[in-house]
Amino acid sequence: MGVTAAGIVGALVCSAARAQDAAAQRITPAVRVFRECSPAVVNLSTTTIVTMQRRFGVESIFEDIFDLPAARPRSFKTNSVGSGFVIHEGGYIVTNAHVIDRASEIKVTFADGTELPAEEIARDRRHDLAVLKVDADRPLPFLRMGRSDDLMPGETVIAIGNPFGYQHTITTGIISALDRELRFSRDQVYSGLIQTDASINPGNSGGPLLNVLGELIGINTAIRGDAQNIGFAIPVDRLHDLLPAMLDIQRLRRVEFGIHFDSKEPRTNPPGIAIRSVDPGSPAHEAGVRAGDVVVGINDTATPRFMEAFSVLHHARPGNTLRLDLLRGGERSVRPVKMLAIPELDSAALMARRFGIHVRELNPADLRRRGLRRAIGLEVKSVEPGTQAAEAGLSAGDLITLFGGWPVTSLAALGPLIEQVNSGDLIPVHVLRIDGERLIRAELALQAK
Repeated sequence: MGVTAAGIVGALVCSAARAQDAAAQRITPAVRVFRECSPAVVNLSTTTIVTMQRRFGVESIFEDIFDLPAARPRSFKTNSVGSGFVIHEGGYIVTNAHVIDRASEIKVTFADGTELPAEEIARDRRHDLAVLKVDADRPLPFLRMGRSDDLMPGETVIAIGNPFGYQHTITTGIISALDRELRFSRDQVYSGLIQTDASINPGNSGGPLLNVLGELIGINTAIRGDAQNIGFAIPVDRLHDLLPAMLDIQRLRRVEFGIHFDSKEPRTNPPGIAIRSVDPGSPAHEAGVRAGDVVVGINDTATPRFMEAFSVLHHARPGNTLRLDLLRGGERSVRPVKMLAIPELDSAALMARRFGIHVRELNPADLRRRGLRRAIGLEVKSVEPGTQAAEAGLSAGDLITLFGGWPVTSLAALGPLIEQVNSGDLIPVHVLRIDGERLIRAELALQAK
């Protein structure tokens, strides 16, 4: 009996169907999660200036990061790799604070190869978290935030990151234990961590730990270098709790608005975010907004989660009137709230009065002269003799990059930080010295007058 064309076609169709069925059977939860979530995971490449110089200045307290002889100092740039993930389509990215620590430049690479420069928005060094922002020409894929108060030891987890620079690597494992503590020094202790045996290596830091539903349950942060398959992640509930304070629009933008959001998400219809407190006499208070109100929309944009509200506020300009769609006691109303600009502080004068340090902003010519692509700090113009800063070796030309743990690339950024300083406060200050071939980073603790 001869073979017909119809028979050949039928056999091919059956073979293709069997192949599809076999492929479908091989799709595990890990495969599904990787396909769904990897577009929202990013590679972070940071450029850091380091030096092989032990000290500068006679009897200076500045120490270099390498314990090497002081002869013939050599400076160079190093590139480090970490991970992060998008939490909002507007380009907001979460990573570990230590991933971007000391970075002069931050570059984000997506799964499709797109590379974008990133700007630091906020950093919480105590909890090892940071938020970055990239400007994309389209809405970005982002991860769904789950919860970490119901995690189960033995539960399957999935990590996606960039170990040793191998981009978008997936590893799987289980939750080995909960509420672990890591102590790096007397002053640096991470508690309440998730322990997992999913392989986490250098480069995974800042990447997501996911459950089998593809929900974010943790941020990979540390490993035990002397052990195998012992990794740790920050619970997602901690990120959820810290975001409203880290992204306080009044501090970031120096505006008067008056609303402080709660991290808890009330069960309302439509969903929204609760207001924890309202500053007395603020624009929000004058508009009738009260603690306990639930914001379900701003300027006709739904705000079911905090990041939607922050995205609208972050793009608003001082002087804009924002229409807040509120729920109170089951009743809905719209309240117009004006965002007011707070007059700029003379932060340079405050810095001089509190610490005896005179600073200024870097201009384009300064950046070109120093070989920098962007401002990374404030330049020290002079230091008053006899002050603690002078005794520590701080001098004209040094750059102050962090003040109290926050980046200070402008006088506007320094203003709200130094405004909160009281006499006697001990403030950690990060300093970078660029002097020809010598580049040195150091930390000081300066006491305010």
